Amino acid sequence: MINAAVVGLGTWGKTMVESLAGSDLMRFTTLQTRTVNADVEAFAKQHSLTIAKSYQDVLADPKIDAVVLATPVSGHVQQIETAAAAGKHVYCEKPFTFSRKEAEQALAALARAKRVTGIGYNRRFHPEMIKLHDRIKAGELGTIQHIEASMTYPNALFLPPTAWRSNKNEAPLGGLAPMGVHAVDAMIYLCGEIDTVYCQSFARTVQNGTDDTTSMLFRLKGGMSGYLGTMTATGAGFSFQVFGSKGWHRIEGVTHVAGAPSEERRTRQFGACKFQPVKGNAETWEAERLDIVRATFDAFARAIEGKAPFPIPPEQILHGAAVTEAVIRSATSGKVEKVS
Repeated sequence: MINAAVVGLGTWGKTMVESLAGSDLMRFTTLQTRTVNADVEAFAKQHSLTIAKSYQDVLADPKIDAVVLATPVSGHVQQIETAAAAGKHVYCEKPFTFSRKEAEQALAALARAKRVTGIGYNRRFHPEMIKLHDRIKAGELGTIQHIEASMTYPNALFLPPTAWRSNKNEAPLGGLAPMGVHAVDAMIYLCGEIDTVYCQSFARTVQNGTDDTTSMLFRLKGGMSGYLGTMTATGAGFSFQVFGSKGWHRIEGVTHVAGAPSEERRTRQFGACKFQPVKGNAETWEAERLDIVRATFDAFARAIEGKAPFPIPPEQILHGAAVTEAVIRSATSGKVEKVS
């Protein structure tokens, strides 16, 4: 059994703790958060968690095997480096970092310590995403021409200016960090590395300091094009589609809506699916329900135990950070930017 500490106890930190209830691979024994109030104390009691006074206390505890970071991105590099130095495995919520250089620095620290790196791109673990990956690799879609995603939710309509997600240093380009990086990771998983990006991002509806409408164009090294749109001030939705010379495959679902029940946030991200071949009738089906947060943690635990590598390798985590950096740079420059 892997003993872990969750660092940061916002909505998603709580969701991760709830996902491991009853797991025989990994459990949370400790939590650490900047603000301890009655709600935090009640949650800790409910889930039999010890509240650590500081991150340093977490790292000094020999009974803790891994730390799970549900913290703002700006602190990730330092938190990862100190955890690696203390001999802890690290599971980091996305985005890993906002730059290739910082990602290299954090990954190198974990590699030197021979510790496992996990990252919360949980959509990659759903059977429908794996099925799409296998369909592409088997050639069932033919030559891939284009890959695209739209991810939306209404959260920015209710986000106070004091929230850290309203800070452009912590959450640049609106929905990119909380949602869009999932799609970027899926594109890398399905079609390989991204070569160039172009982005436009602005506030169309909300005036709380963050963008609400962001669109990105990609050219992948494999030759196909890509598109990603994120909107944070409209109804919740998720659509992911790959177009090839033999047909297209689409997955639909929802995104994490603020205030939604934990079970919904973990298990209802994928819904209607469709495959339309060039010739013949379309296939339609409903995605199975799976706790993708638990699935990601299970893979992390198996990697710590040496049973299988974590499915998202460090080089793909690094490339994802480089793509994010290029997208942010393009939104400022107004130009097509090369991914480093």
